[in-house]
Amino acid sequence: MEDNLITSLFLPLALGIIMMGMGMSLTPGDFRRVVQFPKAVLAGLACQMLMLPLLGVGIVSLFGLQGYLAVGLILLAICPGGATSNLVSHLAGVDLALSVTLTAISSVLCNLSIPFLLNLALYAYTGGEQAVQLPILKTTLQIVVVTLVPVAIGMLIHRFKPEFTKKMAKPVNLISAAFFVVILASAIIKERTQIVPYFQEAGVPALILNGASMLLAIGVGAALDLPLGQRITISIETGIQNGTLALGIALSPAMLNQPAAGIPGAIYSLMMFGTALLLVFWSRSRLKVATN
Repeated sequence: MEDNLITSLFLPLALGIIMMGMGMSLTPGDFRRVVQFPKAVLAGLACQMLMLPLLGVGIVSLFGLQGYLAVGLILLAICPGGATSNLVSHLAGVDLALSVTLTAISSVLCNLSIPFLLNLALYAYTGGEQAVQLPILKTTLQIVVVTLVPVAIGMLIHRFKPEFTKKMAKPVNLISAAFFVVILASAIIKERTQIVPYFQEAGVPALILNGASMLLAIGVGAALDLPLGQRITISIETGIQNGTLALGIALSPAMLNQPAAGIPGAIYSLMMFGTALLLVFWSRSRLKVATN
């Protein structure tokens, strides 16, 4: 019951509050710059939609994963970034407008691509035992409610109460950091009895998927000569996956209903907080050096 309350009520509410706070630091001009200079958006989408699934297939082949464990890793790789990626970008001090834009676009695109790619994975690794229908409208509405609506509210507050948003900048950062810790702690508590067996089954492949996707995304940004902040933003968007969506698809009776397919998403959701924390500290130190 406590786990259900945390997952269904507290986490969406916490993320909504965080996103509103982040919106208070944004202006329409931030998003106009993203649209006017779309190279970073296209690079981020290429990393998220093309590179990451291919990397997932490569890791499955490298480790010889089979059945629903293989399907679960592919499922994780084809999911979009979630609101957590926006939180990490905010804490890292990088391009938040780019982060929100990439989350919104990839979430819509992934609603269309997940059924097709997941069914390919099912055919390849389980002999095509079942087909999956993703509730596109419901999933998209959930993302809009948790991500875009709170950001828009925060931007409206910024527009009409600029002095208030300036005073709230530091408290919002502290609250965001506190929520990050709470989300991490709740994830560990929820999976505490399964952490060791999950890691034994899929820990190394999931960790490699996480680390390699982040490093490759930074490399793509560097090859395109993007600013450091945008490279790190794309890295975060590529490496911080929507593990909740992956778990929901894997465990839902209406979709896969296969616990084995949920193992990669569960262990990844725990490990990505650790790599995200390292990236936040690294990003802040690098950006500080770059501005001095």
